[in-house]
Amino acid sequence: MNALAATSRNFRHAARLLGLDSKVEMSLLIPFREIKVECTIPKDDGTLVSYVGFRVQHDNARGPMKGGIRYHPEVDLSLKLMLMLLLICSWKVDPDEVNALAQLMTWKSAVADIPYGGAKGGIGCNPGDLSKSELERLTRVFTQKIHDLIGVHTDVPAPDMGTNAQTMAWILDEYSKFHGHSPAVVTGKPIDLGGSLGREAATGRGVVFAAEALLAEHGKAIKGLTFAIQGFGNVGSWAAKLIHERGGKVIAVSDITGAVKNPHGIDIPELLRHKESTGSLKDFQGADSMDANELLVHKCDVLIPCALGGVLNRGNAADVKAKFIIEAANHPTDPEADEILAKKGVVVLPDIYANSGGVTVSYFEWVQNIQGFMWDEQQVNKTLQNYMTRAFHNIKNMCQTHDCNLRMGAFTLGPQSSLHCYKNEFTGSCSDRTGNSSHQRLPKLDATLITAIDFET
Repeated sequence: MNALAATSRNFRHAARLLGLDSKVEMSLLIPFREIKVECTIPKDDGTLVSYVGFRVQHDNARGPMKGGIRYHPEVDLSLKLMLMLLLICSWKVDPDEVNALAQLMTWKSAVADIPYGGAKGGIGCNPGDLSKSELERLTRVFTQKIHDLIGVHTDVPAPDMGTNAQTMAWILDEYSKFHGHSPAVVTGKPIDLGGSLGREAATGRGVVFAAEALLAEHGKAIKGLTFAIQGFGNVGSWAAKLIHERGGKVIAVSDITGAVKNPHGIDIPELLRHKESTGSLKDFQGADSMDANELLVHKCDVLIPCALGGVLNRGNAADVKAKFIIEAANHPTDPEADEILAKKGVVVLPDIYANSGGVTVSYFEWVQNIQGFMWDEQQVNKTLQNYMTRAFHNIKNMCQTHDCNLRMGAFTLGPQSSLHCYKNEFTGSCSDRTGNSSHQRLPKLDATLITAIDFET
């Protein structure tokens, strides 16, 4: 089952648990706004080429919409499919995948208890086929077309597939030509332009904080437990490094270049140095090679999928030997696998919470930009831990209220938070979905954030 179908299934289940009216359920599914623009640029050889850019803004009940901008060949196809489904099927079918990603950002922000709604967008292009100057021109034209529909208190983009901190720097510069210097209009920026310390490690660090919260609930800690990590990119490598520092044994690691195992624990700093120097996990002297497919069913205490979606499915779920699964990837577990794992007594910590560290630190970056006061990395990491721990306990409360598992606890928490804001529309405390005055305010701060801006007296 793909991510779109799984998201729709999980949302419908959560809607039943919450007792949502069908009209309310529809309102939560339909995006606030869909934007499609043509971006024509001159290539380096002087020829003109056109690309389609878009932005799906799902919901602004809790605050400005937030989500990544991706550059990928299938982006335009996804938008066309979504519009076709809307016209032909009138929402009787599932939304397309991009709409689902925007929707998930709404729920993820609510689970993390940060004042954002969800959005997603990008440009249908292959960034590998474009020079740096062509990418800059394309990014600037796209920004020119949507600058009046994004903003510090309206919609705050971030990097995604095919984009990076440089892309955000171009968007910031182009947006500022129209609206004045506005560093908070994007997150994931270079540090010199207002990016936050700790952002690079945020998703992997959040995964570790989530794992600590879950294990503590079961009377356990990272130290002494065994871990298998699928994916050794940014998220997986940071998670592995931090687990190793806390005394956990990472006994198996895989990525697209191969897989290695060591029952006594892999020396993660050495493995990181090996991959940096060779670009691969192969031929690492501190572990034995293994079949990458075997990692998911390798005997361990905690399995952390950090790579592709749908890797745990009906075909292999019954063979999983881990006691806990921390979903660092987006949608690594199919609903059919969820049912099998539940019968086996495996505890699954859902992606909608487990990988929310990235958007949470993006929120911290936004807060710092608005306040004009930058935090040190220790403050960022400590505040992230507070948010991840609090979110876990909020999910557990929903599990107890609705007698459900952690995934449904997270999925019921997200829509309920948005519904609370809709019910308060007439008090002016939340958005009226017009994108107007209700967001012209500083973000909600808790005691931890107030401490962060407590100047010396």
